[in-house]
Amino acid sequence: MDKNWTTIETLRQTRHDWLNKIQIIKGNLELNRIDRVKGIIDEIIVETQNEARLSSLNLPKFTEMLLTSNWNNGSFYCEYEIIDVFEGSTEMDGLMYRWTNDFFKILDKNLDPFFENILAVSMCKKEVSDMHCTFHMQGRFIDPSPVIEFLESSLTAEQSIEILECNEDEIFFKMDINF
Repeated sequence: MDKNWTTIETLRQTRHDWLNKIQIIKGNLELNRIDRVKGIIDEIIVETQNEARLSSLNLPKFTEMLLTSNWNNGSFYCEYEIIDVFEGSTEMDGLMYRWTNDFFKILDKNLDPFFENILAVSMCKKEVSDMHCTFHMQGRFIDPSPVIEFLESSLTAEQSIEILECNEDEIFFKMDINF
């Protein structure tokens, strides 16, 4: 999670990701699945718009971590949605980077790597907080208790968490950040 990507490595990984997408489109075109091709293109547009919004938040370390999270071959796939573009800060960036990096490490250790595990992160600006996030992990936990312990013990004074769902296949919680 803490890899410092060189420009060459970043370009190589980005090229690899785009080649995969083009091959999926090409394969579906060859099978004459035009509706699926349109769906894939729509997914790419939404993904690119979210990348642009994420890059506009003034949270450089946190943004880099999310943008490269799926390049680290972890035990889960991370997707994100930026609902509102808002102005982050250096303090918020540091807090979100450290906390999310630690959260990713706990997830990586406690998820079944042979199962399709997906973490969906959603971020927006709220009137009562500087940032509101939801984290929805769906997959198969080897042991969910370390993840719950982390959620209960890892918070700073600026964070609050409300766990909405927790079982062996899912953890769903809201986090507010207030500075």
